[in-house]
Amino acid sequence: MKIQYPSYPDLRDRTVLITGGGSGIGAAFVEAFVLQGSRVAFLDIQNEVSQELIQSLSGKGPEPIYVDCDVTDISALKNAIQQVEEELGAVKVLINNAASDERHNPEEVTPEYWENRLKVNLNHHFFAAQAVQPKMAKAGGGSIINMGSISWHLALEFMPAYTSSKAAIEGLTVGLARSYGKDRIRVNCIIPGSVRTPRQVKEILTPEYEKFITGQQCLPDQVLPEDIAQLALFLASDAGRMCTRRNFFMDAGIGA
Repeated sequence: MKIQYPSYPDLRDRTVLITGGGSGIGAAFVEAFVLQGSRVAFLDIQNEVSQELIQSLSGKGPEPIYVDCDVTDISALKNAIQQVEEELGAVKVLINNAASDERHNPEEVTPEYWENRLKVNLNHHFFAAQAVQPKMAKAGGGSIINMGSISWHLALEFMPAYTSSKAAIEGLTVGLARSYGKDRIRVNCIIPGSVRTPRQVKEILTPEYEKFITGQQCLPDQVLPEDIAQLALFLASDAGRMCTRRNFFMDAGIGA
């Protein structure tokens, strides 16, 4: 199924920064904003797939900028954001997308592993927002979109560090929305359900698991990365100018 994105003229020439933009949902974000004519930069550590993404978007809009950056290294993250601002101007849309939903059993988690999962899935949300806020505010405001997860809402049992991080992101969203609202910076959280990304298809979505997931949803179709991108476009654009401090579910109504 090919999803046609609506046009948001105000997103043209707007600087958009996406973390974890090389593959999966992140790649869908990159494509969606490129098609809007936005000036897109994305951070990732997957060099090959990131370059392939840029090539696949050739001629479809302004060429996105890829910055090789490990978001768990906060100094590197801040330097990457500064680089983007110098090249493209103030970030008007930040999508905190980078994450890893690596499965792990509670009894096997060490303190070191726990801290690493927080770095991968939570910490950079705050520090990326902190880094873009001054110039975003000076530019008249903008949109920060954090990526949550349906996993903790469903009480999934096989990745406690991930679900804890994703639950905390919703709390962070609320706090930042209040702190940054005076500068007309909107902060929202997208909560995807089970999304049919290439990695999910390869590693997780067996026919049995796919049947189980769709059986838990109100709608019979699987959520695609492009569905999540549709919601991000709305929240980033002036169409969502009065949306802040909220969770937006894109999950086909999943729930036991």
